Amino acid sequence: MSRSAVAAPYSSPASSLPLFPPGSEAPPTCEVPHFAPVRVRGGHGRLHRLVRHRRRLLAAGLAVTAAALVAAGPHSSAGEPDTRRARGHPVAEPVPERQSTRFVAAPVRIADAATVRLLKPGDRIDVVSTGDGGTGGTSVLARGVRVTEVPEPVTGAGAAADGALVVVSVPRETAHRLVGAGTTARLAVALC
Repeated sequence: MSRSAVAAPYSSPASSLPLFPPGSEAPPTCEVPHFAPVRVRGGHGRLHRLVRHRRRLLAAGLAVTAAALVAAGPHSSAGEPDTRRARGHPVAEPVPERQSTRFVAAPVRIADAATVRLLKPGDRIDVVSTGDGGTGGTSVLARGVRVTEVPEPVTGAGAAADGALVVVSVPRETAHRLVGAGTTARLAVALC
């Protein structure tokens, strides 16, 4: 038998590759030996070192910035006390306590009785002095004062000519001005 006759049953005329039964072209399988898993060490530590390094850089930067701000702050020369105060610095001397304003009820006679009938308790008004007989000019005696009471108007002859009474809540000093002006000038009100 010739060599070509022996190879004929195993080779295909269309290809030059020999035909083997399925699965026979692969090498035989072998067992993979058992080994422990591979662990990379130091990765977790590197991350902590990097974060710690950045924190140190940030702290150092803040310290340098604070030192620069202190160096650039206001300075007094030759031991004189510094009267200027840098913005953002706390107040060195205590702030004087504000005295509470004490309000009193002051009755005010308004020249126009019809205007007083428009008022009710809780309204805010300006009290204006119109001068003696309207010739002395005008001035505002009290601004934005609160009306506490509007007494009932007195009926009778000449009551409307005397004006009408209104009670306002004002500081004590303003009450003194209103009483003094009420004796020498005509008073009017303006609603706020």
